[in-house]
Amino acid sequence: MAGTATTRRSRITPERETELYAAVLDLLREVGYDALTMDAVAARTRSSKATLYRQWGGKAELVVKALRHQKPTGLSDVDTGSLRGDLHALVRREDDCAMERNSALMRGLMRAAHTDAELWSAFRELVVEPEAVEFGHLLGRAVARGEVRADNPALGYVVHMIVGAFVARTLIDERPPTQEFLTSYVDAVILPALGV
Repeated sequence: MAGTATTRRSRITPERETELYAAVLDLLREVGYDALTMDAVAARTRSSKATLYRQWGGKAELVVKALRHQKPTGLSDVDTGSLRGDLHALVRREDDCAMERNSALMRGLMRAAHTDAELWSAFRELVVEPEAVEFGHLLGRAVARGEVRADNPALGYVVHMIVGAFVARTLIDERPPTQEFLTSYVDAVILPALGV
């Protein structure tokens, strides 16, 4: 599956692509991943199913690319000059309402990914791995600035801590993640673990 969509010739304008991705995410929130069909996406977006398959190959790739598209731009453009500033800037990229909606969406997708190998593969390839690489660069800058020791064992767990905070907020506190919660988590957990 890797790289198949990137080799397809795009006949869809960026504006149309954005509209399609928004419709896919709306459908996901309404019916969940398992009940989402390419027929439903085609009907909702007034597209042909053949066009959707030609452009994205299948449901898993379309869903994951829609998720990737709706995320704020990559981490590489965040450079405030300090690790604390960078992490706080990342938390501020989504308001509390968007975080709540995306948290619910991610929980549903994670459940589906455990039983759908194609979804899991697309999610790892298009979301998890690129974000881990980008976090590596962000943390590398902190090491280069002397904020974090290069041999700090917590460096390899920063992504786990952030994802854990995002997921555990609902699981443990029965409340959605918020900017306030994640900012305090960064200051109380992540930065001390890194020796900042």
